[in-house]
Formats: sequence, structure tokens, C-alpha cells
Amino acid sequence: MSDEIYPGYTQAELDRAYTQKEWAANMDAILKRWSASAPEAKAGHSGYAAFSYGPHPDERIDVFPADGSLIHFHVHGGAWRGQAKEDSAFLAPSMAAAGVTLVLPEFSKLPGVRMPILLEQLKRALAWTHQRFVAEGDATGIVISGHSSGAHLAALLVAENGAEELVPAEALRALVCISGSYDLEPVMLSLRRSYIDLSPDEITALSPIHRIADMRLAAHLFYGADESPEFRRQACAFATALEPAGKLAGCTEIANVNHFEILDVLADPSSEIGRHVHAILATSQISTDVSFRAARGADATLGANGS
Repeated sequence: MSDEIYPGYTQAELDRAYTQKEWAANMDAILKRWSASAPEAKAGHSGYAAFSYGPHPDERIDVFPADGSLIHFHVHGGAWRGQAKEDSAFLAPSMAAAGVTLVLPEFSKLPGVRMPILLEQLKRALAWTHQRFVAEGDATGIVISGHSSGAHLAALLVAENGAEELVPAEALRALVCISGSYDLEPVMLSLRRSYIDLSPDEITALSPIHRIADMRLAAHLFYGADESPEFRRQACAFATALEPAGKLAGCTEIANVNHFEILDVLADPSSEIGRHVHAILATSQISTDVSFRAARGADATLGANGS
């Protein structure tokens, strides 16, 4: 009798696959550096400001303005229970150099609230961002990105917008998902179930891989070659599901980086992922209708498994 709890994984293997420190020995050092860099990033950015986007004390949003026409709305990671918007502030200098306004929303954490609450908060944050910048004529579009659990939430946010039109569909220019989990079934079978409370119906509804019909934006997926096999599999499985629907802009494996290094090097426009993402941003600056074919031109490398 097989002891697999999920195809290809025993319980111990699946738990290890969702324990990032097992695959990134430098995790603590990188997270510490990200957090420590926030005060300098804020102080050194002309026009930086923080706002409330909703009634809850956690519903705060940082804005690093730039002169261009695009907003980069980035959702931080942290396994839905850690990190903060300040941990992504190190991206601000490279975004400013590209003429892109960086917007970093904060939201509540598990297990203090349930995952559907996080999604509702981010929906409010996106609506606030659209109203503040696009509706008022200070920007022409929004690129949504996320890292790790933030990539999961970013993809969900795009699906929610397709279902409810929180903001006009044409206002969203691109979706960039970095090292995310897009199917919550294996997540809920792993040790992470100890702090994630979801019903079977919620597991499906909150899994982007089951929300592809609602997505109105092609997804650019990235993952690190040195990540756990499960995070590599998640990206490739999502790409496989997106491709037949014409909603995959690209799925790119970034060499020689783990789960945290992949975002760390994004701040360097000369790095492989930096070039990819800055090309996406540049394309989104000049077009209100980025076709899936055009988007694939900026990011067309598929994962090693062919998905």
C-alpha cells in the first residue's frame, strides 16, 4: 500500500517541500536584509507616503511615486502569516528608475483572520489604487505582481476582478506571479494546515488553478531552479492549466536562485528576472491592450517539464 499523501509525496516529503528553510539556507539573512532596508528606501524616495485603504488597522498601503504612467501593485509573501509591505520596499529604487510607481498593500495575517478576509482586503486595496491613480488620471494602468503566497493572492485578485470587475478590466495590464502556490489542495495536506482554516469548497474557490475561467489577463509565471520540487511543480502545473485557455504569457525558470533569491535579484534590472519583469513593465506602459501573443514575446520560456 502506497504511503503517498499526494502524488509523488509522502507526508514527510510534502511537509519538507513546504518548509522553505529546508531549501534556502540563507532565508533568514535575506528576510532580515529586506526588513532592514525599508527605512532607507522610504527616506530616500521623494514623495513616499502611506495611506489607509480600508477600515481595519492592517489596511495600510505604501506608495513610492514615479513619473511614468504605470502603477506596480505588488503583494508581499510570507506564507500568508508573515512578512510585511516594508519587506518589499527594496524594489522601489529600480521601479523609480523605470518610471513606475510602486504600491505595496498591507493586509492581515493568518491565523488571526481567515484567508477569505485577506482576499477581501486586497480587493479593497486594488480598488483604492485604481481610484487614486487611474480614475483620477494620474496613471493609465496597473501591473499586479506577487511573490510566494503573494503570488497566489495576486492571481486570485485577477480572477476576482474577472468575476466581479472591481476595477475596469482594461486598467489591468499584466499579472506577474513569482514562486507561488496556485493549488491549495497539497498546501492543505502539508504541515501548513496547522494554521490555515479552509472548507473543501473554499480550497477550490481560493485556488487560482480552478479560477482560470474568471481570469481576463495573461499570467507571467516565474520560479527559481533551486526552489523545492513542489514550488517548481506548482508553477508548471498552473502554466499547463493556463495554456489551453490562452491565458499564459510565459512560465520561466530562473537559474541559480532559490525561493527568496529570485525576488532579491528582481531589484537588479540587469539580472535575468529583472530584465524579464522590466520588459513586461515597459510593454505595459505603452499599450492598453497587451495581447497574449505580445506578452509571450517578453516572457516565452517554459519550464523544463514542458508545461
